[in-house]
Amino acid sequence: MRLSLVRQPRQPNKVKMNDKLLHTPDGVRDIYGIECKKKLKIVDKIHHVLELFSYQDIETPSFEYFDIFNMDKGSAPSNEMYKFFDRNNNTLVLRPDLTPSVARCVAKYYANEELPIRLCYKGNTFTNAPLHQGKLNECTQIGGELVNDDSSAADAEAIACVISCLKASGLEEFQIEIGEIEFFKGLISEAGLDLDTENKIRDYIHIKNFFGLSEFVETLDISSEMKLAFTSFETLFGGLDMLERARGLVSNSTSLLAIDRMEKVYHALTNYGYEKYVGFDLGMLNRYNYYTGIVFRGYTYGTGDAIVKGGRYNNLLAQFGKNAASVGFAIYVDELMMAVSRNKVEVEVDYSNILVLYDIEYQENAIKLTTSLRNKGKKIELIRKSSKHTVDDYIAYAGNMHLSGVYHFKSEEDIEVISVINETTASIKLGDILH
Repeated sequence: MRLSLVRQPRQPNKVKMNDKLLHTPDGVRDIYGIECKKKLKIVDKIHHVLELFSYQDIETPSFEYFDIFNMDKGSAPSNEMYKFFDRNNNTLVLRPDLTPSVARCVAKYYANEELPIRLCYKGNTFTNAPLHQGKLNECTQIGGELVNDDSSAADAEAIACVISCLKASGLEEFQIEIGEIEFFKGLISEAGLDLDTENKIRDYIHIKNFFGLSEFVETLDISSEMKLAFTSFETLFGGLDMLERARGLVSNSTSLLAIDRMEKVYHALTNYGYEKYVGFDLGMLNRYNYYTGIVFRGYTYGTGDAIVKGGRYNNLLAQFGKNAASVGFAIYVDELMMAVSRNKVEVEVDYSNILVLYDIEYQENAIKLTTSLRNKGKKIELIRKSSKHTVDDYIAYAGNMHLSGVYHFKSEEDIEVISVINETTASIKLGDILH
C-alpha cells in the first residue's frame, strides 16, 4: 500500500511583500480548517435548539446609525464603537450589540402585534475595546429575543432555552447565575439615594470592589439597616437560602417582589429539570439602565468571561416607539468554543468530502461521475492531475484537508477508490458507481 497521509508542505515561492498584508489587525483573527468546521457545527446545533423553541430568524445590517446603539440603549460606550460617516455625513457604527437592532426591527415591523414574538439571530459584533483587555474586537453571537411577554414564565423559558443550547454544544459542566435588577433599585429607593450615589454604588458592585463599597456606604447619611443591606452584596449569591437572607435585609415592596420573581423562575426551571444548572447572584449589575428585571449569565471552566449574557429589558423598545416587555440572551460563540476546547468536548464534524482525481484524457467521465455524486448529495472536490505532483501527493493532500477518500481514474472506466480514513484501496468500475 502506498498511502502516506502526512507530508511536509512544499516551500512557497518567496515573494517580496509587506508582511503587514499577511496579518490581521489587533483584536481580530482568522478562523479556518477544523476550528472553523467545529464552530459552524456548534452554531448549527444551537440554532436548531432555537428553532425547537419556535424562534424565527432575523438578519440585521452589520452597521447602522450611531443613535441605535447610544448609551441609553445599553450598548458599548461611544469611544468603544467603530464609527464612520456616509456620503450625507451621517454617523454610522459597526454594531457593537445585536439586541438594539432587533428591537428596532420589532418596533418597525411588528408595531401592532401584542402577542409574543420570538426572534433569533446570529452574526458578528464589533467593539473597539482597549488592547490590554485581551478580548477580541470582532465576536460571533447567536441569541434570541422574546418580545411582548412580561411573565416570570417567559424569563424561565429564556433561561431554559439557554441551558438547552449549552447542552447541545456538548457542555455539561456550566452554571447560569441569575440576578434581579429591581432588588437593587428597590434598595436605592428605600434609602432615598440620588442618581450620582446610585451610580457610584452600582460601579463598586459591578467591579466587585466591596472594600471600596463598604468605605463609601459608611459616608452616607442612611440608616444602619440600609448600610448593612448595601454592604451585604458581597455575600448575596448562592441558592434559595441566599434569597431568604436577602429577604430579611429589605422592607420595600420592589425588592421583595424581585425576590419572589426569582423564586418563581427557579421553580419553573425545576419543571424543565434544569435546577442543577442554576444559582443566584444579586450583585449582577452593569453600568447601564439597560436591564429592568431578571438578568443572567452563564459560566463554565476554561474561559475568562461569561459564555452567555441575557436578561429582561422592558424599556428598550419604547425608545423605538413600541411599548413592549422583552427578555433575551446572547451566546458568545468565541468564548463558548474556548470552553468546548478546554473542557475536551468532542465536536463531530463532517469528513465525507471526496477528491475525484483524473488525467486530462478522462475529463468527460470524471465530470460525469462528479455530477452524479453531487446530485446524490455527496461533497466532491474535482481536480485534474498536474504533472508536477504524484498521486501520493494528492492522497497526502486529501489527508491534510480532512477528506474521506480519493477516487482516482486509472482509465476511462477503472477507478481506484482510496480511503484516507481507513488507509485502504479498492477498484471499481465507473458504471457500478453511476448505477
